[in-house]
Amino acid sequence: MTTDDTARRGTEGAGEPEPAPDGLRRRALDALTAARTRTALLTDTVDDGELTAQHSPLMSPLVWDLAHIGNQEEQWLLRTVGRRAALRPEIDSVYDAFEHPRASRPALPLLPPPEARRYAAEVRARVVDVLGTVPLEGGGPLTDASFAFGMIAQHEQQHDETMLITHQLRSGPVALTAPEPPRPALAPGPFGPFEVLVPGGPFTMGTSTEPWALDNERPAHRRDVPAFFLDTAPVTCGAYRAFIDDGGYRDPRWWAADGYGQIRRHDIGAPLFWRRDGGQWLRRRFGVVETVPDDEPVLHVSWYEADAYARWAGRRLPTEAEWEKAARHDPATGRSRRFPWGDTDPTPERANLGQRHLRPAPAGSYPDGASPLGVRQLIGDVWEWTASDFLPYPGFAAFPYREYSEVFFGPAHKVLRGGAFGVDPVACRGTFRNWDLPVRRQIFAGFRTARDV
Repeated sequence: MTTDDTARRGTEGAGEPEPAPDGLRRRALDALTAARTRTALLTDTVDDGELTAQHSPLMSPLVWDLAHIGNQEEQWLLRTVGRRAALRPEIDSVYDAFEHPRASRPALPLLPPPEARRYAAEVRARVVDVLGTVPLEGGGPLTDASFAFGMIAQHEQQHDETMLITHQLRSGPVALTAPEPPRPALAPGPFGPFEVLVPGGPFTMGTSTEPWALDNERPAHRRDVPAFFLDTAPVTCGAYRAFIDDGGYRDPRWWAADGYGQIRRHDIGAPLFWRRDGGQWLRRRFGVVETVPDDEPVLHVSWYEADAYARWAGRRLPTEAEWEKAARHDPATGRSRRFPWGDTDPTPERANLGQRHLRPAPAGSYPDGASPLGVRQLIGDVWEWTASDFLPYPGFAAFPYREYSEVFFGPAHKVLRGGAFGVDPVACRGTFRNWDLPVRRQIFAGFRTARDV
């Protein structure tokens, strides 16, 4: 560690008081149960043929994700934490995400849907027994504060988000429904200025105290960020459509060279799932074809598209440090909060998370989730591309395995922040870091822009 965490303790988000062991067990069980309930929703709403089909070479068959969830839980919580005998060691290699690319997974000897469900259920029943007996204090970093259980709950929710993406990519009848997100009290735009000044100076980035934070979020460290202006809401479909109408996709001035080559090779001229019908734009969303809503944050754009729009608008994407400062730093106290609104966990009044809705809320929604400077929707609705490569923090240490973060560090992956409507709160916080290739469009990603002072 390159910095003094003790000296910084007053500036990093303190969070909720640490629960006693019984509270830790309840929190872990609740997180695991919520994840499994969502997994069942995503896999029980389609038939076995849809579960075993590959709906896109970019994604695994849904049944692979289902059994992979159980296998990771078995390896970490039964064998490693519980020190129990292996239940299905012969399938470890089949469900090793690094051994088999997604496009090749349909050819593997996958467990059929009924067997995959039974396997995941049997693992879970044994894990509940382990959770009830293993010490959650003083047993080491895997079990202290129930970290390993939180890690596996986050892993399952991340695969649930992946399966939700597969549902968006699949064709056929509608399988998922959800209520519409609430509309802001005011019409889009009048809720405040379209940008705010984020003052320059140091702030505490990352965390050394969040109990379920993953390795790439650690350790907390000081960053000095010059003053900048940031959009108060994500870029909307209507604003993005002006870029399209102005010929943005055919003007190389706005594009990184690799990005322009990508859109020309694949004849891309709009966000994924959009199509023009006469004088209007339509999109397909979870099996429903609808008019593109002008006031909703734009979705399913790559980093290259976000970067090109920002240049066209005379702006730029915020860096990862700028994004986190805007989302966590409280200018009045100098402290970094857990979330824009404070240290308490997300609620439906503050952020669009957890698959409660199947779309982003209109730009300007969730005033209760705004930052001290008035920036809205930093958490939830859409993942936000940043300008930054995915790199380790000073003092980074891989834990509990290199393949979670370390093998992805470098210029090939760009950082996304903030979560989206398909992200569960357990896997979303002000320090949470997502990353992907700059060509990716199927993910629930949008962006907001910044500019120098």
